Amino acid sequence: MNTLAPVDPYGVLIEPDTMKLERLLPGPIERVWTYLAESDLRSQWLAAGDMPMKIDASFELVWRNDTLSHPPSRRPEGFSEVQRMQSRIVELDPPHRLTISWGGSGSVSFDLETRGKDVLLTVIHRRMPDRAAALMFGAGWHMHLDTLVARINGQPAQPFWEGWTRLKTEYGRVLPA
Repeated sequence: MNTLAPVDPYGVLIEPDTMKLERLLPGPIERVWTYLAESDLRSQWLAAGDMPMKIDASFELVWRNDTLSHPPSRRPEGFSEVQRMQSRIVELDPPHRLTISWGGSGSVSFDLETRGKDVLLTVIHRRMPDRAAALMFGAGWHMHLDTLVARINGQPAQPFWEGWTRLKTEYGRVLPA
């Protein structure tokens, strides 16, 4: 069993409205790609939704964050049980790059790079509207990627919402005001 740690535990702002997060995952690259491209695997760490693999394809992502850990995690007040977002594939180069429009909040790219027997996953979320969104997205991506690391290693995921709440506070301390 391979339990690689994150490259850097926190996302970093590489521009005022752009956050980058990285995780080193066990390969091969094609295996990691399936966790991005296939709804049944993607739903185990991020969101479900059939994603046609072609440029300009529209699709819906469906989050059920309560169910990402067992027992289910208790969500904070103000969040619904199910969240939906219309998206579109902007860039596609399997198994190396996938960029999707992120509803009304910019775009997200997923880049995969082979590093020996491992794969570096780089997630870049562009055009976050403000610092409050950066705190929410930073904590969200951090927890989703930690869940991916657990799933890809065959381990149980940590309680999502408890982690998200803790991380949102931590991102408040590490991100510039």
